[in-house]
Amino acid sequence: MEKEDIKENISHQNNIKRSRGCCAVSGSKPEDLFVNQLRCCKLSAHDWLTEHNNPAAKSQIGAVEVRFKNGRKDFYTFPGEMDLKKGEIVAVEASPGHDIGIVSLAGELVDIQMKRKLGSTNKSGLKRVFRHARSADIEKWLEVIDIENGTMLRSRTIAAGLNLEMKINDVEYQGDKTKAIFYYTANDRVDFRELIRKLADAFKVRIEMKQIGVRQEAAKVGGIGPCGRELCCSSYMSSFSSVSTNSARIQQLSLNPQKLAGQCGKLKCCLNYEVDDYIETLQDFPDSSVPLKTKKGTAYYIKSEVFKKTMWYAYSGDSNNMMAIPVSKVKYIIKLNKKGKFPAELEKFAEVNTHVDNIDDGSSKDLTGYI
Repeated sequence: MEKEDIKENISHQNNIKRSRGCCAVSGSKPEDLFVNQLRCCKLSAHDWLTEHNNPAAKSQIGAVEVRFKNGRKDFYTFPGEMDLKKGEIVAVEASPGHDIGIVSLAGELVDIQMKRKLGSTNKSGLKRVFRHARSADIEKWLEVIDIENGTMLRSRTIAAGLNLEMKINDVEYQGDKTKAIFYYTANDRVDFRELIRKLADAFKVRIEMKQIGVRQEAAKVGGIGPCGRELCCSSYMSSFSSVSTNSARIQQLSLNPQKLAGQCGKLKCCLNYEVDDYIETLQDFPDSSVPLKTKKGTAYYIKSEVFKKTMWYAYSGDSNNMMAIPVSKVKYIIKLNKKGKFPAELEKFAEVNTHVDNIDDGSSKDLTGYI
């Protein structure tokens, strides 16, 4: 029986090592308590220097990156006689006491990550790694992980009893069980002084309240987006940038709040994914406010197909008859209009007319027949 307990404890520990801070889903079977998809762990970093073995450089770095729960990770220093590898469980300095985390990055890449995230490789202000986690440390760590969900549910009941306009989304215990971080969302400022006193009395730990945004809440809850894939925020995104309706305008999208909003109620993060490509491509487009004048009539801009590099125009009073004109031909017509020249009709330049598909810069001889 003792051997079975040991095996179960090791299996549970390995599951937590893989899933703590990563995208994991609850399984339906006891042995599938955590089904982890390692390829989309949002706290993982690809160590492209793993094949480059430089013991001298490794001993000089003296720092590792350690991951915890809820997208939280930080850099820590460690003594030279300690050898740390990715995936190892360590006890690190906390305030107060110590915390238990998992090494997410070690070696020369740590300096590169520090410079990218902190702007400096100065290690004087970093907290320390005390030691490799002992059996007693890991046992207590597993115990507090098991009570986190129950603590969250009970804390929600306490907050509701105080009529506070807030929602407690998650709870993270410190590895030594001396402190618990309560993550919450709220639309307005909340006075939770009484809540902290009640939580401290109920759970006998030091309480820290940490407010998060609705995007972070959606990342914790998870779900499937309209694209059919797992939400980006819950699978790989660890930081969020602001999204504005200007991104939708640039991409010629309809400003429909129901279509542009994600499950968090805010604008979808993916609106920013292609906006730079649109901005770069649109730099080659002429001013859409300039009408195209022909002998048949004046045509006005309707819409664009950015990556096809076409602009749609229609004659004044005939908006149902739209024509797709390549950007190069639109520029050519505008150039002619500035010289006081007017093509016979716009249909000659439309994409549907294969006779003029090769017209690009006005140098072709067959243009003369259209003026």
